[in-house]
Amino acid sequence: MTPPRPPHWAGVYRLDAARVYRLALEQGVTESVYHAVADETVSFRAVAKVIGRRLGLPVESRAREHFGWLGKMVGSDMSVSSARTRKLLGWTPQGPSLLDDIGQPGYYP
Repeated sequence: MTPPRPPHWAGVYRLDAARVYRLALEQGVTESVYHAVADETVSFRAVAKVIGRRLGLPVESRAREHFGWLGKMVGSDMSVSSARTRKLLGWTPQGPSLLDDIGQPGYYP
């Protein structure tokens, strides 16, 4: 039996996501779904480590138990590819990666 894959998220800088939808409107592309994704597989552990480091807090693996139904969602693998969206729209993300973006001091008090 294959062990479960660790949770991953897909990420994109907000201005890059906005450009996907602007391009879709301008080009008249009529797909029902666009994946505005720059980082296809960012581990949730890496996200938690950046946040913990910026806040000066230890990172523990207990989201599923501590947060109930939200922990189940956080612990799910939500990686996705943007290859089709990139090809359809000629889109290339230009902003910072998810980890670089959330690592900036402006995100924290």
